[in-house]
Amino acid sequence: MLVLSGIVIMILGLAFRFNALLVILLAGIVTGLVGGVGFRETIAAIGKAFVTNRYMSLFILILPVVGIMERHGLRERAGYLIGKINAATAGRICMLYMLIRQVTVAFGISLAGMPAFVRPLIAPMAEAAALHGQEVSQETIDKIRAMAASAENIGNFFGQNIFIAAGGILLIKGVMEQAGITINLADMILYCIPTAITAYILASIRYILFDKKVKDLIAKDTLSV
Repeated sequence: MLVLSGIVIMILGLAFRFNALLVILLAGIVTGLVGGVGFRETIAAIGKAFVTNRYMSLFILILPVVGIMERHGLRERAGYLIGKINAATAGRICMLYMLIRQVTVAFGISLAGMPAFVRPLIAPMAEAAALHGQEVSQETIDKIRAMAASAENIGNFFGQNIFIAAGGILLIKGVMEQAGITINLADMILYCIPTAITAYILASIRYILFDKKVKDLIAKDTLSV
């Protein structure tokens, strides 16, 4: 039961609004000592856990920063700047972001996708590029936002399999080896590259067609208003 004292420390520390990081650190140390683990081993285990999950820690830190920027007009400024570029369209914004997403995730770089980029940046930019200040229905806006979200999903899904340490690639390799089929990671990636390129081309065609469709939707909404 004494091992659970760490939970009590966390509850009391957070209830009295002490520094959250210090409370968690103290709870971890106390739990380790009560559980019969030495002080040095406990500190080493905490340090190892932090290093192992450092990318998740960065992801958690990114979200509040993006939230603060969004509260101070990030979405509005992004839309305003793109709205001034005549050549910009919703489809071209989606194609550019999808390419960036595929390339970055292929090198194992995470951009935190939906919460950090699509919602505060890509979706407002696509809306501004398509609408140019015109009043349209919520349904049309939702369709533009959905296309922006699809750029994230397609880019991330097909790009991540090009990264040699991606979880999906390693899972496929493990399943194949359990079935008695020996396969090389490099060979798998070589097959994934044309798949990613094909996905980008097909999605780009879809975005080009969507640009034409959204013009009709805007014209329809304008007439109804």
